[in-house]
Amino acid sequence: MKNLGVVITDGVGFRNFILSDFIHEAKQNFGSVVILSCLPKVVYEDFNLDCKIIELEVFDEKFITWFFKKIKEIAHLHQHKKGNFGIQDNLVVSYSKSNTPRGYATHFAYWWTYFFNSEKWINRYNKLQQHSFAQKPVLKSYFKIIEEENLDILFFTHQRPSFIAPLIYVAEKLKIKTAAFIFSWDNLASKNRMAGNFDYFLVWSELMKNEMLQFYNLVNQDQISIVGTPQFEPFVNPKFGYEKNKLVAKFDLDQNKPIVFFTCNDASSENDPVYLKLLAEFIVQKKLIKDINLVVRTSPAEEPLRFKEIADTYDFIVWNYPDWTIKRKNHMEAWTQRVPSLEDLNDLKSLLMHCDFNINILSTITLDSFIFDKPVINPVFGNKENGMFDDQKFLDYLHLSRLVESDASLIVKNETEFLNAVNFLLENKDNKVKERSNFIDLQLGKPLFGTGKRIAEQLRIWANK
Repeated sequence: MKNLGVVITDGVGFRNFILSDFIHEAKQNFGSVVILSCLPKVVYEDFNLDCKIIELEVFDEKFITWFFKKIKEIAHLHQHKKGNFGIQDNLVVSYSKSNTPRGYATHFAYWWTYFFNSEKWINRYNKLQQHSFAQKPVLKSYFKIIEEENLDILFFTHQRPSFIAPLIYVAEKLKIKTAAFIFSWDNLASKNRMAGNFDYFLVWSELMKNEMLQFYNLVNQDQISIVGTPQFEPFVNPKFGYEKNKLVAKFDLDQNKPIVFFTCNDASSENDPVYLKLLAEFIVQKKLIKDINLVVRTSPAEEPLRFKEIADTYDFIVWNYPDWTIKRKNHMEAWTQRVPSLEDLNDLKSLLMHCDFNINILSTITLDSFIFDKPVINPVFGNKENGMFDDQKFLDYLHLSRLVESDASLIVKNETEFLNAVNFLLENKDNKVKERSNFIDLQLGKPLFGTGKRIAEQLRIWANK
């Protein structure tokens, strides 16, 4: 049997591949499984994984490495900007106006890659990026680990963090196969380039496979396997979550009132406090047709400080602050070091199971809610004309334009529509069951149950090629 290395890049990868049954399934398919962790080793102590865990030395990205990474990413955006609003918008957002070395380097990257952005050029930039760190001391430790563990395939649980680029380089030099999991529904259609080149790719669905072939045109379909996503697998596993009476008791809810579950994005979504305060005012001013339990979950990617004024003003709001703890400081991508607890996963699943409907600003939690057949309201008031943060522009992003076309959620663009949508659902008039189901079928190409097993089995097949 072959030997598998699993690269846990961040807290999301930890949730998807450690809190699930994936490691158990991987051990059934490989002679040995070694976890190569970009998180501190201590985060695994409470889990009986029964496999070797190696904490990787942190890669410190210097300017020259950052520059070639940046030019590679901007070239990818330039290459695919035609007819893709999300990529066009990312080109605008990523541009730097600062008069700093990185600002000037970004200006040059935009100018240069406007002309030189083919896949051949991108691969040249990738080689230059690799050359820039090839002699760094951290590479010696990576080579030593990979060689000593005698790995046959290296599985990356996220394809984008820049600090995994040295590991990809080491695998290439040692001629070890690599596979990457595409971890989010928008990563191909609107985000920057992957951290490097991989031999194989695990995707959610036929839709994502087609996006892979479109945005990475040197990849062929034999390198791609549709497996679904482990992100939602705990939702069909009975060992996660708990009954409604426990939820009511834990969050001190009124069991006779509907539960409205408001979930927040990180600070890049500037209007979350606006919509939450408006919803709270609906309650204060008695505009809702029923009294409700309002439960608010803040983003696990940040501290909830921007909601403090709302929390102090509206004491009836019940807060669910995600239990994602920063396990390492002074990291080049600090958010990656936030690690979820098992209790947090249980809370999230239980809130989704037992809420009456969800409100969120176009985040992936829309999919989570649809899996439990829960109606969703997506408020987007901001546009170029009204002075608010323009969140309506995201409706033109490829992955969200499909949500609009599906008519699976209630997308509301002003206060009146928002109030009417909330009351519509409180009246139990939900009429989008079929649309939600169809949208989930489009996004998730395989059943939720058995996702970890499918991934492990596919990795074994590739390892044996």
